[in-house]
This record gives sequence, structure tokens and C-alpha cells, in this order.
Amino acid sequence: MKEVDEIDLETLEKEAPAIRERLNRFRRSVARFFVGRERVIDLMTVAAVAQEPLLLVGDPGTAKSELVTKFREALGVPDSDYFEYMLTRFTEPSEVLGPIDIALLRDGRFVRRERGKLPTASVVFLDEIFRSNSAILNALLTVINERKFYQDGVPTPVRLKVLFAATNEIPDQGELAALKDRFALKVACRSVQEAFFAELIDAGLDAMTQRELGRRPWAEGHATLLDLLKAHRYLNLLFARQVEAARGLERDRDRFFSPELLAELRRIIRTLVREDEVFVSDRKVVKLYRLIRTHAWLLHGGAVDRSDLALLSYVGETRQEIDLLEEKVPRLLGLEA
Repeated sequence: MKEVDEIDLETLEKEAPAIRERLNRFRRSVARFFVGRERVIDLMTVAAVAQEPLLLVGDPGTAKSELVTKFREALGVPDSDYFEYMLTRFTEPSEVLGPIDIALLRDGRFVRRERGKLPTASVVFLDEIFRSNSAILNALLTVINERKFYQDGVPTPVRLKVLFAATNEIPDQGELAALKDRFALKVACRSVQEAFFAELIDAGLDAMTQRELGRRPWAEGHATLLDLLKAHRYLNLLFARQVEAARGLERDRDRFFSPELLAELRRIIRTLVREDEVFVSDRKVVKLYRLIRTHAWLLHGGAVDRSDLALLSYVGETRQEIDLLEEKVPRLLGLEA
């Protein structure tokens, strides 16, 4: 991880096309093992490169857990670098962050033994995230927003790079507002049996039998976690770069996000806020910019185009908004839903 943080932009510019090609092969490969989940897997890949958390919303049995499991196995992430947990209102911080070290507690120190828990994992999946209690919620806010937790009152970095979470429903509770806002994108995982009945049976049976036989055909080695980290580093360096130009300093926005599309982004956000009362915080606007740029780089390797703004389809805060925006945003953009 440390080595990636030291790679310069010139080096990554040479590697970027090959990294992008591997990531695109990866997302297409994983999609072959699901029915009707191509867009969800695209969003998972974009969120993973941007290191932004993604929330999967859907009824039980709509492949939320299976998506995450196959995604991380296809990346070759070992068990030692992965943490998953189903949260309930009875879940204690020790189950997620690690138990208190009793020997050190006798000496008056409040230190957790974090081995095998969230702080030591690069890829994390939290199922039923909104069922957790206030103690877990407060800890998760710090982990997600600041990438740290507290050991004996001292902020300690976590290794988290990729976070997926899932929920059957999004509760309408005020105390969850801050956590919901951390997920700039929320995507629905809907039942596909109506449209793909036979295909669902074939794919589901294949998945079950392959697991029982101890096989992982989806782990084809197209891309690794290292590719995600390098892509993230490369885009961060691009975002930070400012180049002298005739009209002054040229920023990332000047090179990759045209004024016309920026105005369109603003128009659509305003429309969603005013007409549908969708909550879009200032923090989310910045996150959306990064995600849209990441989407543009991954899917077509260049400047943002109109299709990239379709990410606004996934900014809904409730299940009703999620359903509404997936139809409304493409219509506002003049794209096919």
C-alpha cells in the first residue's frame, strides 16, 4: 500500500491504459456470472476505484452478498485482507473493531485487538448496516469519513480501501442521516426472475454447484486490488494537478469536465432538489464530481460526457427516491432509461 502512495504521475500515466484495460476486463468478467447485474457491477468497480462506499439496496435473495463475495474473490483479495459482518442492534463495537485487550485494560489502557477485524481489512462488507446501534454508527462514521478509529484515545489509521454495505430497506430515521450521506451512491438490486427466469435458474445453479465443488471460475485474475489502488492514485494525482495555461492555472475540471456539462450537472441536481426534495449535501456534490470523473476514465478513458452524468440516478436517499431517479435522471439527460 505504501509503495503505491509513492508512485509519481509520470509513471502512472504510462501504466494507466493497461490498468484501465484490466479493470474493464474484470468488471465484464464478473458480470458473466450474474443475471441482469451489469450496471451494479460497473458501479461497484467505479466506487472501488474512487474508494467511495457503495450501498446495495434490495430485498433478501437479490444477490447483494453474492455480488460482494464474487467481486472480492475475483480480485484475489485473501481472507486475511477482507472483513464482512451482518450488523444488528445488538452488535457490539468489539465484534467489528476488535475485543478489548484485557491484559492492557488491567494497566488502565483501552486498546482493541483488531486482528481479523475491520481495522486490518482493505475490503469490507457490512450487511444490514442501518440496523446497527448508536455505538456502531458513531464508530463507522469515523472509519468511513476519516479512515481511522481510536485506540486508547489515540486516532489510529485503518487499512480500509473498499467498502460495500447492504440493506433490505433504508429506514427514515434522523439519527441515520449522517451515515446515509456518506454513501454518495445507492443502487437497487431488484429481482430478475420476471425478465430472466430460465437464465436465473441456470446461473444460480451454476454458482451453487461451483461453490460446493470448491471452484471459483469467476476468479480469473483479470485485475487485482493493486490495480484499484494504482487507478485511485493516478486519478488523485490528476485531480490535484494544476498546469499553467494562457488563461491562468488549468485545473482538472478545465481539462476533463466541460462548462456545458458542469452546467448540466448543476441543473439536474437543482431539479432533483426542488422537484423531488432529494437531499444533496455539499459533501455529496464533491464526491459526485470524483465519481463521475472516475466513471468517465474507466468506461471511456477520457473527458466526461453526457452518459457519465447518469450516475445521478443513484443519489436517492430512500427506496422511493432510488426507484424514481433511475427513471427520471436518464430522461432529464435525454438518455434511454
